[in-house]
Amino acid sequence: MDAKALRRTRGCALALAILILASNLGCSTPVGVARVDPRVVYRTLTSNVLSTGEPSNPTRNVLFRRGLYERFESKPPSALRRLHAAVASGRGGRDDIFALAELSFVYASHTGKRRWFLASMVYAYAFLFPGDDRHPPDPLDPRLRLACDIYNRGITEGFASHDGKLVELRGGSFALPFGVMDVAFDETQLRWANRRLVQLVPVADLEVKGMWARYRWPGIGAPLAASTEPFEAGNGSEEFVAPWVKVPITAVLRIAAPREALVSGRVRAVLEVDDATSPKTVDIDGHAVPLEIESTAALAYTLAESPVWQQEIKGFLQGAGVMDEKSQLVALSPYQPGRIPVVLVHGTASSAGRWAQMLNELGNDPRIHDRYQFWLFSYDTGNPVLYSAMRLRQTLQNAVERLQRDGRDPALERMVVIGHSQGGLLAKLTSIDSGDRFWRSTYRIPLDRLVMPQRTRALIRNMTFIEPLPFVRRVIFIATPQHGSYFAGNPISHWIARFVTLPLDLVRVGTDLLTFNREALALTAVGQPSTSVDNMTPGSGFIQTLSAIPVAPGVAAHSIIAVRPGGPVEQGDDGVVEYQSAHLEGTESELVVVDSHSCQANPHTVEEVRRILLEHVEAN
Repeated sequence: MDAKALRRTRGCALALAILILASNLGCSTPVGVARVDPRVVYRTLTSNVLSTGEPSNPTRNVLFRRGLYERFESKPPSALRRLHAAVASGRGGRDDIFALAELSFVYASHTGKRRWFLASMVYAYAFLFPGDDRHPPDPLDPRLRLACDIYNRGITEGFASHDGKLVELRGGSFALPFGVMDVAFDETQLRWANRRLVQLVPVADLEVKGMWARYRWPGIGAPLAASTEPFEAGNGSEEFVAPWVKVPITAVLRIAAPREALVSGRVRAVLEVDDATSPKTVDIDGHAVPLEIESTAALAYTLAESPVWQQEIKGFLQGAGVMDEKSQLVALSPYQPGRIPVVLVHGTASSAGRWAQMLNELGNDPRIHDRYQFWLFSYDTGNPVLYSAMRLRQTLQNAVERLQRDGRDPALERMVVIGHSQGGLLAKLTSIDSGDRFWRSTYRIPLDRLVMPQRTRALIRNMTFIEPLPFVRRVIFIATPQHGSYFAGNPISHWIARFVTLPLDLVRVGTDLLTFNREALALTAVGQPSTSVDNMTPGSGFIQTLSAIPVAPGVAAHSIIAVRPGGPVEQGDDGVVEYQSAHLEGTESELVVVDSHSCQANPHTVEEVRRILLEHVEAN
């Protein structure tokens, strides 16, 4: 054997030996599997442009099948044009349309080009609502939800302002990568009661803080939160809407014959706006399609931008000027006839913002949302309880009178008032008949025998001679010091109360009493009017008198009492109010929750309020 043949033989033997050795060592094959954590596999199968910025597995499959994977990596517009041409020529189907939606969004996200965001939205709509006799996606197809989200985001990004912070809904002609989209839009849709919707913010960009539940009703359309501004100074029900409210709305772009539009390159669309706070549907191609709604984000945005937080301490120390009459009673939506008002009254050194968790829970329950409307009452919490309660009664009376001008609404006559802490005392003072008991607890001379200006006499009578409001049919007390608060009774609380400034009309009462009746009141203690801290001190004349007066017949009352963990309930307290003080005889129900004083957000508190409101709906 010559040398050349020998080398060839040795080479073959070496190759065979390497092959056998590799086989014996278990060398990996070109195709195989490896056992990993199932979560890794799930992330691979479900990742998409909205979660990772990269195309989903179904879209990558289309790129491979069409031989466009490398081209999309190097020249995205070229790959997208080829894929669009396949669809326009009839060679592409549903899979290709979905891939176009996601890949257009991928490219738009990298470049910021508006026309590609709009294209992603058009493709997604064509995938979701093919029209004619074509079948829509299977409801179990995971691409269906992703296509909805791409469509929704395509609207917010395609109609984004120059700085990207707002959404500017408008009509006109918009360039697309494959043609033009003509959008019709009636701007009168940006009207909410007597106000104009402005500053539209995409809630997909908002991270919610301070809420332990975020409600999102999935569907079609871009969820937005809108600020409002008045068209003109008005009167009536719109006055109840807080100017700082953010209105949850949903923008939907309807596209006529979307599959045909992809072929012709001329897209005809209509932009619609729906103010939506609870689940509702729109009709598309004869099908009821749910709207996308982000109510929690809009509520959190409302409270984040509101002035209520600055009113808490200031509203305790400053007895006037912190809240004017128009801001005392506000609603988060225009008055809705047929829905029962629920009035929420906060406690001492607190604000309407503390009801956020309860509003979020109850407002997202269709059984509650469709039957009730929520009003928030704010007041300067350092003032005497009788004075604040008078303001509450007057405000509610004025509201009902205004709302009844255009006709009787029976729902207004079934009002529910819910109060936390001192707010619970105010709630009780809407539902009792006191006669002259509050006056006699301080003065021994009848009011009519004293000399004073008419305005002073009227103020005293309105404060101390109380009749139940005929339209309040149910009250709920939450952590309410029915017999006083030991926290209010401590020396530090009374020292702090010395810095409370009272309203001028209230200070004038004491001055008028002494000026015109010095001899008649010589044996009666008359001096500086008391504060709410004085009123809520156990043993005070006010709290003893109020606790002895029952809720009026025909008014249902309920108690929710907080007790910190440890020890018997009857000997417990919430850090501010003892159980024995919060307990009130004669209530229809009493629930004890394990929590501290600020228990409005406690899930058991919320569930009890929900139960009571549902019971109230069924009651005659």
